[in-house]
Amino acid sequence: MQDAKRKRVIKKAIRRRGAHLLEAVRPPGVALKRRAPLPDRSATRLVASPVFVLSSVRSGSTLLRVLLNSHSRLRAPHELHLRTLKVEPSRKYSADIMDAVGLSLTELEHLLWDRVLHHELLKSRKSIIVDKTPSNALQWQRISSAWPEARYIFLQRHPASVVESLLNRRKDADRDAVVKEVLDYVTGVETARQSLEGLTVRYEDLTADPADVTKKICAYLGVPWESSMLDYGAHDHGPIKPVFGDWSANLKSGRIQRARPLPSREDVPEELREITRLWGY
Repeated sequence: MQDAKRKRVIKKAIRRRGAHLLEAVRPPGVALKRRAPLPDRSATRLVASPVFVLSSVRSGSTLLRVLLNSHSRLRAPHELHLRTLKVEPSRKYSADIMDAVGLSLTELEHLLWDRVLHHELLKSRKSIIVDKTPSNALQWQRISSAWPEARYIFLQRHPASVVESLLNRRKDADRDAVVKEVLDYVTGVETARQSLEGLTVRYEDLTADPADVTKKICAYLGVPWESSMLDYGAHDHGPIKPVFGDWSANLKSGRIQRARPLPSREDVPEELREITRLWGY
């Protein structure tokens, strides 16, 4: 957490430097627009330290979320797609009014997102919320800005296995387009992994030894491990259908099933070979 605090101090110093520069170039007689100071974001959040699973699509994030959701203290709902929730002012002057109290449209959206997470926690009567929407891997910078104290689980799966899984799911998909999509996702995960503190886990390890992996996750989140997590089929996890997450027969079976054998090196698309090596596959 020291690195995160150091980054926040640096950002504040940069903002102060920018303010000084603006003052230096201000034309005579022209007053700068003053924005009301906003308190530290972690102090304005109803959920100060949510957990985000950053992963590609088809990487086992739904399996991970139902295992976590089976814990008595962890709420891991279906995909929330927070970035699709937008704030649009109905009057031209609305932005100026909000700006005067220190709230940009972006920050208003962050407050909305935070309220959604808090709503889920209140509903579940649990203490920690986990959002596993794969598109979070493409907007991790904004998430880290919205929640300075957020925690992260980086979920990896062999990139070529992700491609194979997507092609099996999308029967008429263009292979090149799928490879590019997977590259975008895994690049987002890796960039976030290099920039943020968190716990890295592999889908293949999760399916091979779910007890060991979930114990590590519980230790990272500061909650005791519960063996009932592994029997996720005995718990209610809400809708299991498209857009909400994986809806495959394997997931609906209620049983953890081993990952498919890893692809050979020759079967890894050239575009994905570097990240595959970086992830140790």
